Amino acid sequence: MKFRSVIVAALALGLAAGSVSAQVREHVFKIGIGLSEDHPQGVALNHFAKLLSERSGGKMTAKVYASGALGNDITMTSALRAGIQEMTVPDASTLMSLVKPFGALNLPMLLNNEQEADALLDGPFGQKLLAQLPEKGLIGFAFWENGFRHVTNSRRAINTAADLEGLKLRVIQSPLFLDTFTALGVNATPMPFPEVYTAMEQKAVDGQENPTPTILASKFYEVQKYLALTRHMYSAWVLLMSKKTWDGLSPQEQKIVRDSALDATQFERKTIREFSQKALAQLKSNGMTVTELSPAEQAKLRAKLAPVVAKYGQDFGDAFQELNAELAKIRKK
Repeated sequence: MKFRSVIVAALALGLAAGSVSAQVREHVFKIGIGLSEDHPQGVALNHFAKLLSERSGGKMTAKVYASGALGNDITMTSALRAGIQEMTVPDASTLMSLVKPFGALNLPMLLNNEQEADALLDGPFGQKLLAQLPEKGLIGFAFWENGFRHVTNSRRAINTAADLEGLKLRVIQSPLFLDTFTALGVNATPMPFPEVYTAMEQKAVDGQENPTPTILASKFYEVQKYLALTRHMYSAWVLLMSKKTWDGLSPQEQKIVRDSALDATQFERKTIREFSQKALAQLKSNGMTVTELSPAEQAKLRAKLAPVVAKYGQDFGDAFQELNAELAKIRKK
């Protein structure tokens, strides 16, 4: 009798498993990124793909198209909204044209460290931003770390805030980035990321600004001599899916995707932080001259950028007040 009960229980479990499996269909998600596949972002996306496959019994898979193969951040985000691409991971600043407060995350000199960033982005402020994306045709799962941004160029070492003046630097296609670097006396040139290496190689621009993992993975050291650790801005990505794709998934499929996305977020942050520690040493060994602004020069940088913060703070309105209130809470803990 006991043996029969075990058999019945096993059959019930098998039927339940079959029922769950029946809710999961074959899906291949195209994920486009501007960076190379060996960058921590690409590595984390392949980890996401692995989790998807494991949790769906191999039915749900993801294919990463790196190095701008499917376009740049702006064009790929548009493709998601149109339902012709499934996923991408754009810089948060490029979403500002859809949901203006996303731009507040890139206010210069906003964050002091990565722990503040995690608390802000995973907390009420960050989650409120993500909640505004569905009405724009996007599903935002989480914020991924890009990191603190630094300036590279091929003309001269940057030791002071004044040394930036006159340089022609590529910036993200965002009014905030344009105004930030214009305030520093830079000839700011907006350009899609996949075009940056060639533009620097051909001397169309003197340099660019990005976190060290991106500088290393993109091999910018081949066409850039100088790196200044300016930490002028913290940069985050947003892991996105097309709402049309999301709406076509069953509840079970949605759960697998969301759980995998959140687990991959922790993996990405850990991976990029470990990579960042190694990247600086490797950039030096690849011949870059690395300088760091003194506290006094950082203060000058902050003073030059204060009008930009004030202008956009007013522009972002309530969101700017909410952001500052959230940061104040975080810093008290």
